[in-house]
Amino acid sequence: MLALDLGAKRIGVAVSDDDGRVATPILVLERHKDRPRLHREIADLVVEWEADLLLLGLPIDLGGAVGPAAAGVLAERDELAAVVGVPVEVYDERLTTRIADRALRERGDMDGRQRRQVVDMVAAAVILQDWLDRDAGDAASQEEPTP
Repeated sequence: MLALDLGAKRIGVAVSDDDGRVATPILVLERHKDRPRLHREIADLVVEWEADLLLLGLPIDLGGAVGPAAAGVLAERDELAAVVGVPVEVYDERLTTRIADRALRERGDMDGRQRRQVVDMVAAAVILQDWLDRDAGDAASQEEPTP
C-alpha cells in the first residue's frame, strides 16, 4: 500500500510492508505546476512499489468539517484515480503533521530546515500506520474468540 500526505508544496510518501503491518516513510515529492506529470510520477511509484491501494490523507478540520484543504484532496483523489490504476481511498489525517513534527523534534538530531524536508513523508507514514492499525483492529474484532 502507498500513502500520500498531499501538501501545498510537498507530498510525503510512505509504503507498507507486504503483510500490511508496518508503514515506512520513503520520500518527499516537490509539487510543481505540471499536475498531470506529478500524477504520472505518483502512478509510477504505485507500480514501483507494487501497491494495490493508494491512501490519501484527508485534512478534515478539528471540528470534523470538510474545509478548502480537504475539498482539494477530494478533487485530487478523483484526478489520481483516473491515472494510478488502483483504488484510491482517503483517511482522516487530523494532527498527523504535528505528530510527525513532534516525533522528529524528540529525536533531536535535526534542525528546522532538515525537519521540513522529511516531515511530510513521516506524516504519510503516520497516516498509513494509523490506517493499518485500524484495519488490523477491525479484523481482530471480527475473529471468533478461541475457546
